[in-house]
Amino acid sequence: MTRAAGRPTGVLLVNLGTPASPSVGDVRRYLREFLSDPRVIDLAAPARWWLLNAVILPFRPPRSAHAYASIWTPEGSPLLVHSRALAEGVGRALGPGYRVELAMRYGEPSIAGALDRLDADAVERVVVLPLFPQYAASSGGSALEAVYREAGRRWNVPPIGALPAFYDDPGFLRALAEVTRPPLERFRPDHVLLSFHGLPERHVRKSDRTGAHCLARPDCCDALGEANRDCYRAHCFATARGLAARLALPAERWSVAFQSRLGRTPWIRPYTDLRLPELARAGVRRLAVACPSFVADCLETLEEIGIRARAQWRELGGEDLLLVPCLNAHPLWVETLAGWIRHFGDVPPRSQLRGQSS
Repeated sequence: MTRAAGRPTGVLLVNLGTPASPSVGDVRRYLREFLSDPRVIDLAAPARWWLLNAVILPFRPPRSAHAYASIWTPEGSPLLVHSRALAEGVGRALGPGYRVELAMRYGEPSIAGALDRLDADAVERVVVLPLFPQYAASSGGSALEAVYREAGRRWNVPPIGALPAFYDDPGFLRALAEVTRPPLERFRPDHVLLSFHGLPERHVRKSDRTGAHCLARPDCCDALGEANRDCYRAHCFATARGLAARLALPAERWSVAFQSRLGRTPWIRPYTDLRLPELARAGVRRLAVACPSFVADCLETLEEIGIRARAQWRELGGEDLLLVPCLNAHPLWVETLAGWIRHFGDVPPRSQLRGQSS
C-alpha cells in the first residue's frame, strides 16, 4: 500500500473514564453517561432508563463521590494521571513519526476530541488500542464501537485499525510479572489473589457462539477454544495462568476472584468479597491482591481493594493485605505498547499481535 510521504501515524489509547472531580454532581454526570451505554446495562431502553433514573442515580452518586474523594490526588483522578503518563511515555518511545492521543470512553478527554486532534495533525491512519487486557463487549467492545461511530460522522473518514485484546500476550504478561514480582518478594504473602473486574453472567453467555459452553460446567474456562474465544471470564483465567507461571507461584498459593459487582443479577464467580473470608478461614494471614484487568490504578484498585478490602481483611483477622500496583506507566509496559504499535499492520489477526512480543 502506498503511504503518503511525511504523514505520521495516529495512535489512540482508550481507557474507560473518570469523573471530572469527586463532587457529587460530576460523579452523577459520569455515571449517567457510563450506565446509559446499552453495552454496559444491556436491557431494553425503557428498563435501562428506569433502572438508571429510579434506582441508581438517586442513591449511588454520593457514595461513589465519597469513594472517589478518598483516592483523588492533587493532580486529579489517578486513572487519568496514570493514563496520561502512559500516553506521554508511548509518544516519546515511538518518536516523531507518530501522534499519540489519550481518550476516555466516558468523560474527558473524549474520543471525539482526540480524533479532532489527530485530524489536525494530518495523520495517515489511526491505530486504536483499547486499554483492556481481556475482551468484554462492555469495555473494549464499547470503546471500539464509539471510535468507529465517531469516526464515521466525519466527511473524511480516517483509515482505522484496532489492536486486539492482549490477555495472553507474552509482552503484557512479562510487563505484568515485572511490576508484580518486587512487591511480592518484599511482602512475602501466604497467598496471592488475582482479582478481576466482574461482569454479569448474561454477558459471558452472550459471548458464547455455541450457546452451550460458557458457565455450563465448572471447567469451562480451563482452556480457550472456539466457543469461548471472546469470553471475558476465560480471558481472565488465561491471564491468571500466564502470570502465575511467570511468577512461579505454586497452584495452592494463588486463586482468582471477581470484584465490583452491581445489582442483584448473578455476576461471574467467585466474588472477591466472599473469597476473603474463605482465605481467612484457610489460615491465610498475609494476602497480596493484584488486579490484572486494570492497566492503571483507579477507583476499583485503590479504593475497592486498597481501602475497603484491606479493612475487611483486618476485620477477618488477617495480618495485612498488599495491593499490588497496576502497570501504570512502567517503562517496560510503555515499551511493550510502543513495540505493538510499531509492528502493527492495517488490520492484523490476533496471532500477529502475540507474535511480536515473544
